[in-house]
Amino acid sequence: MDLKQLEYFVAVAEELNFTRAAARVYATQSTVSSGIRSLESELRATLFERSSRQVSLSPAGAAFLPEARAALAALRRARDSAQEAAAGLRGSLRIGALTRIAVLDLPGLFRAFRNRYPLVDLHVTASPTGSTGLADDLRQGRLDVAVLGLPPAELTGLRVRELASRPYVAVLPAAHPLAGATALDPRDLLAEPFIDTLPGFGNRVEVDRHFQALGTPRRVAVEVADLTTVPDYVAADLGVAVVPDVALPRSPAVAVVPLVDGPPDWSFSVATADPTRAAAAFMDLVTDHRV
Repeated sequence: MDLKQLEYFVAVAEELNFTRAAARVYATQSTVSSGIRSLESELRATLFERSSRQVSLSPAGAAFLPEARAALAALRRARDSAQEAAAGLRGSLRIGALTRIAVLDLPGLFRAFRNRYPLVDLHVTASPTGSTGLADDLRQGRLDVAVLGLPPAELTGLRVRELASRPYVAVLPAAHPLAGATALDPRDLLAEPFIDTLPGFGNRVEVDRHFQALGTPRRVAVEVADLTTVPDYVAADLGVAVVPDVALPRSPAVAVVPLVDGPPDWSFSVATADPTRAAAAFMDLVTDHRV
């Protein structure tokens, strides 16, 4: 039994047509047919039921298919390992990341990764729906690894490494009557218009959920795509904010006040769904680049 025989078998099993299977594996139909006959002879089992009109898996073929797929995957991993040992890790890595969050030194992390794995190309993207979108992109295979801010309960099905957590704070215009408070309860702000990030961002998910639990959903008057710009809009007296304290830009035009009974601390993590070798290598470097 060899790699080609397994490839031919899986192609025919999935196409249920020898002509299409041959085109898929770039071989002639006679070559594929001969390979299947040799495999059946070696296994002493009929893998396909053939007629003049159709091809279907036999019971033996149906039982063999998942094992053949697993064997092909193992052989490819073995080949990749040998190639990597000879030439180094290569390929590409699709990374989803939040923007300008002072928890992880992303440029430094990317530099360290490229220095160690120069043959891996990095493709970095964000999501218009924030961390929720990044988590979905991981699950759907559109990303290899993502740096995101969602609570662990929102990351089921992913392999997660938590990097940091930060408490939520209130951000108020400096002239606001509550700006001089030593601490605030979120209930103190229920009547205020809010500045916040877009729906789907991890911090927005947590704060919306917290205010709904209080029984009075808040009114978000201004939505922005970058968490670190929220204080700018508060300084313009467009509303107040409840955001994680992630080294927000400090300005005399705003007051940052701790919260009591606020949302649970904001979690910042790196996650992957089914890590490639490049993704696993990237995650191994993350911890050393926390701010």
